[in-house]
Amino acid sequence: MSKYVAAIDQGTTSTRCILFNHAGEIVSSGQMEHKQIYPQAGWVEHDAAEIWKRTEKVIRTARESANVQKGEIVAIGITNQRETTVVWNKHTGKPYHNAIVWMDTRTSAVCKELMGDEGQDRLRPKTGLPIATYFSGTKLRWLLDNVEGLREDAENGEALFGTIDTWITWNLTRKHVTDPTNASRTLLMDIETLEWDDELLEILDVPRRMLPEIVASSDADGYGVTSVDGPFNEEIPVCGALGDQQAATVGQACFEVGEAKNTYGTGCFLILNTGELQHSENGLLTTVAYQFGNQPAVYALEGSVAIAGALVQWLRDNLEIIKDAPEVETLAATVDDNGGIYFVPAFSGLYAPYWRDDARGVIVGMTRYVNKGHFARAALEATAFQSREVIEAMAKDSGVELKQLKVDGGMIENETLMQFQSDILGVEVIRPKVAETTALGAAYAAGLAAGFWKDLDELRANWQQQKAWEPQMDEDEREKLYSQWKKAVTRTFDWVE
Repeated sequence: MSKYVAAIDQGTTSTRCILFNHAGEIVSSGQMEHKQIYPQAGWVEHDAAEIWKRTEKVIRTARESANVQKGEIVAIGITNQRETTVVWNKHTGKPYHNAIVWMDTRTSAVCKELMGDEGQDRLRPKTGLPIATYFSGTKLRWLLDNVEGLREDAENGEALFGTIDTWITWNLTRKHVTDPTNASRTLLMDIETLEWDDELLEILDVPRRMLPEIVASSDADGYGVTSVDGPFNEEIPVCGALGDQQAATVGQACFEVGEAKNTYGTGCFLILNTGELQHSENGLLTTVAYQFGNQPAVYALEGSVAIAGALVQWLRDNLEIIKDAPEVETLAATVDDNGGIYFVPAFSGLYAPYWRDDARGVIVGMTRYVNKGHFARAALEATAFQSREVIEAMAKDSGVELKQLKVDGGMIENETLMQFQSDILGVEVIRPKVAETTALGAAYAAGLAAGFWKDLDELRANWQQQKAWEPQMDEDEREKLYSQWKKAVTRTFDWVE
């Protein structure tokens, strides 16, 4: 009897495989980190071959720790760090170059060329996106222009492109596919038709032959079947794929128009379900939230913050003022406030709602009074301030005033951050019982296609609240702090010539 759905969650810093039961509970898991490669300032890469080896290992760990027997896993779902770009040879399976990670800024010159006289929003009517270093299409263009022999192989049909979902799926099943949520982050797909667009391909100078087929996010047949000599050791259908933030939206059961979630991971990503296609006038992204089977796509507005948890990692790895990530909360608790300092972590420019790749990180308000406790607190507060900026832009676009915010991701275990987030927003912040909503969303997409769950009502019934925070800060203090933050943000502009 089939008991489980497996989710492969390939993130920016690590890869996990998690087995879920019908109640949406974690049965077992495996996790491994992979190397972060920084060839020069602003460049961020991953070794795609290493990621696949790590994926194989965590799959085996999850299976063995649960003593899974053949036939007990009904389906596999995949979720992934979005926009990270891989190119590989379809015969050898070897990547032509390290994967270029979503936060990499090397494509600034490509972006300026694409903007021309029409500006950053030149492609927004067709893609829902501004032209920015964030998206896969500019990274692919850079690879085609800079990796010897790649363009020729691409034009001959020898080289394949994919985001990480495509890379993992291809290694599992040898099918070259992606889903609309990941395709909607490339600058190459028409956001209305959900198909690769000839005009966009011509503008970015990308050969169509290297692109994967776009199939629904939840599809019983579209992703292929694993092989018996692969890490699952049996034939299991891969039945779904979702970009990580869309997967978290599904895992949080945000299926109604107006429902929103915020994920606190390496970056910070707020998604609001809009149902139908809605373009932003306030610096947000129009994206596909999910597409289940033959049903129409559900759309969303998204606000993307580049640096959230990555700032805590920076305090740990670069400044070495903490030994591990949880220590940042202990250190922040040694002070009552931020000591007057504001930390704007524009390490790779500013994403929503500014879209400024000329910005760089700043710490402002420094005095002799400031100590490392203030640094820790300002780092946590930066995530909450950035989230408020996105939420305000979302309210302007959608007309929806947020009444509560569902949260997920690694940083939600930080009680100090969650309370400050509630304070600076002035709304309730809710943490779910199952915090691994990204992997859970991928499992839901696959399990729906395989019939493991029958409908969205079953998924809604699985969602449970674990804890909530209510705002405790008065309005005057809230607005004073936020005004100072906005002032600090302006100090990051125009740093890169």
